Amino acid sequence: MTFTETVVLLDPDGVPTGTADKASVHTHETPLHLAFSCHVLDAEGRVLVTRRALSKVTWPGVWTNSVCGHPGPDEAFEDAVRRRARHELGIELHDIELTDPDFRYRAVDASGIVEHEVCPVFTARTADEVRPNPDEVMEFAWVEVDDLRAAVRAAPWALSPWLVSSAATVPLLGGSR
Repeated sequence: MTFTETVVLLDPDGVPTGTADKASVHTHETPLHLAFSCHVLDAEGRVLVTRRALSKVTWPGVWTNSVCGHPGPDEAFEDAVRRRARHELGIELHDIELTDPDFRYRAVDASGIVEHEVCPVFTARTADEVRPNPDEVMEFAWVEVDDLRAAVRAAPWALSPWLVSSAATVPLLGGSR
């Protein structure tokens, strides 16, 4: 049985207007849709960064935050964050906290594929060993928060645009919210 992931489409004000199959949404004309991004911390306060699998449609092979995804219709964000963390990283999360409810961005990757999302940003914690799903994550690293801040400043081109753009608003990364 194949699972079809559905995304919530939004109007310019962020109001839901319908749904679409995720596989059909990320194109050169990607409509605005709902997503989320999460930074996962371990017991030592390090943050998990992941490198996207080369098979990903957008930004393949690029380093990014811990986990991203799309909540389904009528799915609570915390449930979606937990679901994607299990699927992508094989971990359970706790202490999920919304750090930027208003983050949104539009970015175009080298192939011309567009990401266009209202993408609230979360932090969470785990004590689990990361077991990445190779269809989602090709590498991962636990890094000191100061080192991630330095990477965002020094090499933004090596990181996902949603990580770079949201860093200024995430308290964990030295942002103002």
